[in-house]
Amino acid sequence: MKQQILMIDDHPSQIEGYKIILEYNKSGHEIVVTTAYNCESAHNIIVSKERFDMIFIDRSLPPYPEKDIYSGEDLAVLAKKYIPKAKIVMLTSHPEAFLLYNIVKKIRPDGLLVKSDFTADELLNAFEILLKGEIYYSETVKESIKELLSTEDYLDSYNRQIITLLSQGVKTKNIPEILNLSQSAVEKRKAYIKDYFLIEKGTDEDIVREARKRGFI
Repeated sequence: MKQQILMIDDHPSQIEGYKIILEYNKSGHEIVVTTAYNCESAHNIIVSKERFDMIFIDRSLPPYPEKDIYSGEDLAVLAKKYIPKAKIVMLTSHPEAFLLYNIVKKIRPDGLLVKSDFTADELLNAFEILLKGEIYYSETVKESIKELLSTEDYLDSYNRQIITLLSQGVKTKNIPEILNLSQSAVEKRKAYIKDYFLIEKGTDEDIVREARKRGFI
C-alpha cells in the first residue's frame, strides 16, 4: 500500500534522509514523497488540495509574506484546512518548552519531534504509531511540556482529587457533590488534566491510565 507523504524542509538532504529511513517501515508501505523547500512552494501544493496521508513540516522555513505564511506552524494551519484527513507531523530543532507547548496548543499535530534527539528508529516508531491513528510526541516534547505545566499548578489539590476519584470509578457527574465544585468547574479541571497529560480528546480511562503510568496514583 502506498503512503503519499508531503515533506516540507529547507534542507533537501534532510528530506532524503527521512525518505530513506521511512522506506524501512515494518508495515511494508511504499513511500511516495512530494517535496517542498520553502513556505511558498508548500503553500501552492497544499492549496491545490492534492491528497496526502501524512505531511512532515519543519517549523523554521523561508517565509511567504505575500500570503502571510511565515513558518511551518502557519503551513500546518493551512494544511488542516485544505487537507484535513492528512496526519500533520511537526519537526523542530528547538527544544524550548514554551515553543513546544505553543505548537501543541496551536496546531494539535498528530506528531511532534525535536530534530536534535530523534533517531532513525524513533522516526520509524513514530511512523508506525501514526499509521494506527495514534498521537506521537517524542520524549523530549513530553518532558519539556510536563516541566512547564508543573509550574502552572495544573495538578493542584483539586485536580489530584479528581484523578483519584476517577481511578476509583466515580463518574464525572458525581464529582461535584463530593468536592463541592460546580459541574462546569469539574469539566474545566478535567480539561486542564488532559492538557497536562497531552490527551486532549482522551476519556476518563485515558486520564487514569496516564496518571498510573506517571506515578500519580
